[in-house]
Amino acid sequence: MSSDMDVSSGGVPRNGSARAAGDPARTSDRGAATRGALLDAARDVFCESGFAQAAVTDIVAKAGASVGSLYHHFNGKADLYLTLFEEFQAAQQERTREAISTVREAGETDPMRQFIAGARAYLDGCLAQRDVSRLFISGDGPPGFDRVMRQRLTRWARRNAALFHTDDGGVDEALVMVLTGAMAGAVSEISLMDDEGAARRLAGEVMAILGTIRNPRTEQR
Repeated sequence: MSSDMDVSSGGVPRNGSARAAGDPARTSDRGAATRGALLDAARDVFCESGFAQAAVTDIVAKAGASVGSLYHHFNGKADLYLTLFEEFQAAQQERTREAISTVREAGETDPMRQFIAGARAYLDGCLAQRDVSRLFISGDGPPGFDRVMRQRLTRWARRNAALFHTDDGGVDEALVMVLTGAMAGAVSEISLMDDEGAARRLAGEVMAILGTIRNPRTEQR
């Protein structure tokens, strides 16, 4: 459920965030508003048409901007897509962090219960922005994005593993594999379902099933 990934290593060029942060002129109110409008428009156009069929001209028209302004803030269509992906994942990571912190502060020490809290928050985020989640799951992304997604899943598993250290300093790899695989499958199915009600029911059922899983090493103590 993490997004702490090095997108630049995924083979997809991007520099929107870095360029906006590196030039004071681009952090002005007007520049920030234009950048935000372009991202909002790109999200709508990508969700409606898919990445491959989306046209830069449609994005700038919807944003009320110019092609020049788009390339002032972004490298192009792929850069817009990856910036949207990063923003979505950053929001998801914050959701899960807050959920896990909340149960910890309430006294929950069971790693499984902490994972469940974070997983529920992550699925809630996917349900709240199902069109955006579907966009990134659909397979219709810029060249190299499949590698980015694989890297993300690997780092997600590593973060999950941090919750399940064993007494000997290792990690309960089998449990991490089961939980990470189940969540990855759930996110994919829920995001791609057309019926929102059915998606919500499936999310609830997945969480109920995950809630029954126990760490065999813990249970044997």
